[in-house]
Amino acid sequence: MTILRNIVLSAALVLAPLSGALAQDYPTKTVTIVNPFTAGSVSDLLARVLADKLSVMWKQTVLVENKPGIAGTIYAAKSAPDGYTLISTSNGHTILSALNKDLPFDPIKGFSGITQIASVPVVLIVTPAFPPKNLKELIALAKEKPGTINFTSAGLASSNYIAGELFKQEAGVNIVHVPFRGTPEQLTSIMRGDSQMSLAFLGNAMPFITSGKVRALAIATAKRYPALPDVPTFAEAGMPQYQYDSWFGIMAPAGTPPAILNKVSKDIATVIKMPDVQARLVTIGAISGTNTPAQFDAIIRSDAERYGKLLRAAGVMPK
Repeated sequence: MTILRNIVLSAALVLAPLSGALAQDYPTKTVTIVNPFTAGSVSDLLARVLADKLSVMWKQTVLVENKPGIAGTIYAAKSAPDGYTLISTSNGHTILSALNKDLPFDPIKGFSGITQIASVPVVLIVTPAFPPKNLKELIALAKEKPGTINFTSAGLASSNYIAGELFKQEAGVNIVHVPFRGTPEQLTSIMRGDSQMSLAFLGNAMPFITSGKVRALAIATAKRYPALPDVPTFAEAGMPQYQYDSWFGIMAPAGTPPAILNKVSKDIATVIKMPDVQARLVTIGAISGTNTPAQFDAIIRSDAERYGKLLRAAGVMPK
């Protein structure tokens, strides 16, 4: 055992400087950020902000490649763990295994966290012709007519879906989930009146709220959002127990050298602090916040456990 331990320690000492040298030169070719959601989604917009800045910083092309659905995440998971394929995703990533029983990879063990980028508040929006005028009236109608109100999301593994399931449990209502291919599709459905409500991302929903194409009943923030002074917080609307904050972040395939993970994490943190990037995040409705790979990994594991319990309680996965 002593000999084996010495061999392992020696190998680690040899590989550590090689990993550092590799990170020092990284990147030497094009880096691809896979986005498993549609164009115009929050993860897509954030990835493109990063790609523009990192391309300049690294003097290498950084591409954003949209591969909506589970296929995009599988593609990223099976890519070489060398730092040249990254993935821009949301906290919905943590429930992938709960919703897909036959995945060819483990969503938690198959990726290494790099850093969170931002969090985006959700706002409860309804189609303009929807009878309830406030949150209490909506909950009352849902309890009076269970199973007749639906909520949309950008897909089963989206943050919108988690937000909707959490709302169902906290409000004690039976509303039906209607998944769409992406954010633009689900918002269009609400505007047309094909669907009734959604826990939508603030940045995506804002222009449609201000134009009157959808109505906002409550927002999941501690205080009223300055640009929407007439929209109450969930606490003000009578549901203080509802708290949900969706994060977005960058990951890499498991096995990517730690030195590369740390370099990308630090470079993204530098980008996020840039004044013009901060201004862009405001237009998306995002609140910036970065961390280390180790900190991000801890959050990913914690959320996988938390949301797993949520889905078991919802009857989506076995208890």
